[in-house]
Amino acid sequence: MRKAPPHGTDEARRTRPDLPILRADCPLEPREQPTMKRALDFFWPAVGLVAVVWSVRLLYHKLLFEAAVDERVRHLLEGGGLWSDIKIVATVIGHKLAIIPPQSYLLAGVSTLVAYAALAWYDRISLIHLKRDKGISWLYVSVCSFVTYALSHNIGVTVFSGGMVRYRAYTAKGLSAGEVAILVALCSYTFAFGTVLLLALVLIGEPQILAPLGKISSWFNVGEGVARGIGFALLGFCGLYTLGSWLRFPPLRFRSFELVYPRLNVVARQYIAAPLELIGAAGIIYFALPAEGNPGFFIVLGAFLLSFSAGLLSQVPGGVGVMEAVFLAIMPGMPATSVFAALLVWRLFYLIIPLALSIPVILLFERAQLAGKRHVAHMADEARLAEEAQATSTTGVQAADAPQPVTEAAAKKGTPAL
Repeated sequence: MRKAPPHGTDEARRTRPDLPILRADCPLEPREQPTMKRALDFFWPAVGLVAVVWSVRLLYHKLLFEAAVDERVRHLLEGGGLWSDIKIVATVIGHKLAIIPPQSYLLAGVSTLVAYAALAWYDRISLIHLKRDKGISWLYVSVCSFVTYALSHNIGVTVFSGGMVRYRAYTAKGLSAGEVAILVALCSYTFAFGTVLLLALVLIGEPQILAPLGKISSWFNVGEGVARGIGFALLGFCGLYTLGSWLRFPPLRFRSFELVYPRLNVVARQYIAAPLELIGAAGIIYFALPAEGNPGFFIVLGAFLLSFSAGLLSQVPGGVGVMEAVFLAIMPGMPATSVFAALLVWRLFYLIIPLALSIPVILLFERAQLAGKRHVAHMADEARLAEEAQATSTTGVQAADAPQPVTEAAAKKGTPAL
């Protein structure tokens, strides 16, 4: 007895044209897809639109807050409408920025580019750790990282906002949800590692930096010897982390989940990228401060590390209020107006302008994703119609080649029946 050919093969279609055609390379038509999958196709673009609206609203309130520091301006804003508020905000911020020379803006702009380039390197390092860096261009990684940090720095909920953007971007490139989670965690760790490394160097080189913060919290009431000891302890932590990589610690396994310890090629990149980002961000403030009374870059870097980290831990968007308090305490010889102006430049360059630029990027990405889904659905329809046409043609050919039935009368005459 002859074995029946496998279902779905060309031989099966020739011998049994009545069978349905199933092919692994032919996707199901859109109406056969699960309802949940189709709902998600529209859910994520809706989330992107909500993020855009939220970002615009956040951008407006940030500018409003910066202008309302002066009590007289606050009273004017309380009694005006939307357009009058926008004019007042633009006028006040313009006056604050006018006191800073043009070359300071140029250097601050360069520092911003350095910071965001290093942030893109965070993502690239994580992709190298996951061995998924092939096939994902630097441009794609840079845009994804830029939008991620533009939202997370302003919104404040770093893990949620950053994870949402990266999930949308990297799953489109084939990464799984688990891989995206590891990528987000390693990027966060890279930032923390850079903060620990630079803060260790600051405490060792400038241990007196903690003393003025004793007015804010008693936790900072420590002597220079203790501060320097904390610095060496933080430096020791960085050394232990590097030693673990050199010894190739085994991965941690939990059921099917595996967490691999970063190897030396990843750790070496973290030693460069993490401090570079923080130095660039602190450089914006340093170059925006006037030369007179400027305590030096190392002190500005320490103040930035302490204030920015405190702002992130408190989940205050942009570290509003926290950074001002820390900088004024650490740099008492600097005029308050100069500190406020420098921090305003930092928020414009590092927070507000990137947030404004990220809005059209989100819209373009979601538009491209929707267009891609429509194209896939159209190609699936064309493939299905082609298969159906081929099946119909095969059935017709087989019907024409089949022997015609012969009646009894025709048999006697020797002619086939019509």
